[in-house]
This record gives sequence, structure tokens and C-alpha cells, in this order.
Amino acid sequence: MGLGLNLGMLKLFRIFVLLFLVSSLYAQNSFNFNVIKKGIDDNNTLLVIGGIQGDEPGGFMSASLLSTHYDIQKGSLWIVPNLNFYSIIRRDRGPYGDMNRKFAKLSKQDPEYETVNKIKSYIKDSKVKLIVNLHDGSGFYRKVYEDELHSPNRWGQCSIIDQKSIDVSCYADLEKISTQVVEHVNKNLLRYEDRYHVHNTRTSEGDEEMAKSLTYYAINQGKAAFGNEASKDLPTHERVYYHLLALEKYMEIMGIEFKRKFELTPNGVYDALNNDIYISLYNNKITLPLSEVRNILSYVPLRDDNIVDFKASNPLLTIYEKDGFYVVQYGNRRLTRLKAEYKKHDNKNVAVDMVIDAKLKSIPFGSIVDVDKSFLVKDTKDYRVNVIGFSTSNDKETEIYISKSNIPKRFSVDNQGLIYRVEYYTKSSKKEHNDKFAGMVLVKFGS
Repeated sequence: MGLGLNLGMLKLFRIFVLLFLVSSLYAQNSFNFNVIKKGIDDNNTLLVIGGIQGDEPGGFMSASLLSTHYDIQKGSLWIVPNLNFYSIIRRDRGPYGDMNRKFAKLSKQDPEYETVNKIKSYIKDSKVKLIVNLHDGSGFYRKVYEDELHSPNRWGQCSIIDQKSIDVSCYADLEKISTQVVEHVNKNLLRYEDRYHVHNTRTSEGDEEMAKSLTYYAINQGKAAFGNEASKDLPTHERVYYHLLALEKYMEIMGIEFKRKFELTPNGVYDALNNDIYISLYNNKITLPLSEVRNILSYVPLRDDNIVDFKASNPLLTIYEKDGFYVVQYGNRRLTRLKAEYKKHDNKNVAVDMVIDAKLKSIPFGSIVDVDKSFLVKDTKDYRVNVIGFSTSNDKETEIYISKSNIPKRFSVDNQGLIYRVEYYTKSSKKEHNDKFAGMVLVKFGS
């Protein structure tokens, strides 16, 4: 894979970047979620919601993948992948109680009051005509008791409706739509046990708990609303597979046309979820690939004012400070911890010259450069260079050909020992301008 492709990937990744403010993430009253609008807004919008409960990764990972790996070519799609982001980070069903039971009545003193009111405003928006709330449920729903894991008391592998129909001009027959979705999923099962069923909770007939739910609130606003449940007994990527099968059928029913950037198979879903995940810091001066990142990255040159401005390739990626580290989190998973080396930063964002396998190239800061055999950093009057982990008897680390064997594996960014940091610091006769962090380039050796 060449430099051009890597830079192209970075450009694509930056199209989808979503900025999260770190300082407020763990504040009790901060429950910010993202609304990602795709296609062209119209009066036939599908609203997909994931993450209302933070211990159901199949739901929020599906919504996230929908936001990053689907191009909408016709129609309108709104996605909320992280409705209860704090709950997701905590891997908790609801640190302040079950958010999916707060839609009938809620005190203004509740920490999630603003979040619930905000999502209600999107549900009530006149453009929205159909809503799907994504969940992971226990076991396998069956209309007739088979055993403890397969029974009417289980919630996994079903399409949920609150009642058969609603009195609206479009998508009124909830049962018919739900049946179409179930039939589509069941044509693409990984195993017979995973088969889907329609689950009508008949909420208005006395189900007090479901009467507090998001979908029941939605149908009382005149919106077709469905829950989609995948089983917690399946691995996350298989849950996502089933959620996406259902979502693609909903889009077909609504006339929403799309292109998917991966093959809808368990392996295709797994790769899409776990590969090409990045964070970019300080206006792209630093890019960190996270697919195979080490548990701890030390001496990361963060700004000395403790501000960590970053962009993420995925709405479930964030950074927060804890126990002297900056934790990089992806949904429920902690990917790595950054140990800061606080530095003043230079504001320029430039390209630098490097020789990659005997070819001179101009490399922008924040790039990941593929190297077959060796690289050389060209000397420059403007910057001091530090190739992390490389040692030499010379005063500087430029104009030297460096191969993978010249850098101990423990200094790599990734667990495989392929990716290494090349850091640039300013040189100036003025003390206040000297030794500021200017930018980073990653070199990636072949396996």
C-alpha cells in the first residue's frame, strides 16, 4: 500500500470526523449525543437510534457503522449512534436509571432530562416518519416457551412493535412492516437458532413499563416506531450483522437508496468495526491508528495547557482524562492510554521531506507513510527530529537510513511492531520559539 493510498484514506477519514469535547464528558449533567444527517433532508426521513442503554454494543455499534460506512444516494437518514454516551463509556445499562423508561414522565431534576427532551425534539420533527431504536436483548424471543433461553420472556432476535397499527398517512401498518423486516432477516440467517420473530408488546393494553419507552412515545406522536433486538448471546459483530440486515430492509421500505462500503457478512462487519479507526489531534498534527494500538503510549506530545483537541473517525471514539492518563475509548472498549509529555505547540501545519525507500517525498504532518525497507529524514534548518526509539551517536537523527531493525519493537505504536513515530520540534534562536512540538509523521513498515 503506497503513500498516496494512505493519504487518501486519511482524507476520507476526515470527511467523517466528529469533534467531541473532552472536558465535559464525565460531568454529571453532560450527556451530549451526535445527530448525523445523511442524504438530502425530506419529509420521509428515517431516524435510527443506538446507545440508549450502554451495555448493548450491538445496537450502538450498528448505528455508528451506518453513519461511517453507508453512503445515502436517495432519501434522508438521521442517525443517533450514542444517545446515552455516558452510559456507553461506563458499560452500564443506565448510571442514572434506564433511559428507555423516561419518556412518559420525567423530573427536571433528573440528570438525563435534557437528553431525553432533546431526542424527543428529533422524534417529533415533521420530517421524521419512521424510527428504529436498536437494542441487544437476552436470549432468543419465542412466542411459545421452548426453554429458559428461548421463550416469550426473552428479547433477543425480534422486531418489536407496541401495537398492530397507528392512524397516520404513511407506514401505518406496523405489523406488516415488522413482518417484512423479519422475513428479510430470516432469509439471511447465520444459523437456524437466530431466527427473528415479530414481538407485539401490546403496550396500550396495560404494559406499564413499555408505556414509558421511546417507541411508545414516538407512536403517540404519530410516528411509526420499531425496536430491533439482537441477542446478547451472540458476539457483537454478529449482532451488528443482524441489526444492519433489518435496517437495510427499513431503508428499502422507505425508498432510501444506499451504497455500503463493506460486504455484509460477519467477517465484513468485523473488519469494518475494527479496522481503519483513527484519532487526529491538534488540527491533524498527530494521527494515531487505533486498530492494533498498544495499551499505553508514553511521552505523547500534548499541549501544555492540558487542552486535547481531537477529531475521530467514528462517533463512538472519545478521549477523557483519568488517573494521570488520557484514555482513548471506543464504545465500551478502552483502546489505549496516552501518557502526556506536555509541550508548547507550534501553530504551523506543514509538509516535511523524507526519503522513503530511496524516493524523496514531501510528507504532511499527521501522515502515515508505508515503508518497505528504510526511510531517511531530510535535515532541515527549521526542525529538530526525534525518531522515537532510535538511538545514534550523532547529534541529530536526520540524513540516516533507518530500517525496522534499528528501532526496538517496544517503541512501536502498534502491537505488531510495525508503526513508529517521527516527531518534529522547532529550532529557533529565540527561546520562546525554540523546541515547540511542530508535528508527527508515522512510518509503517511492511510485516
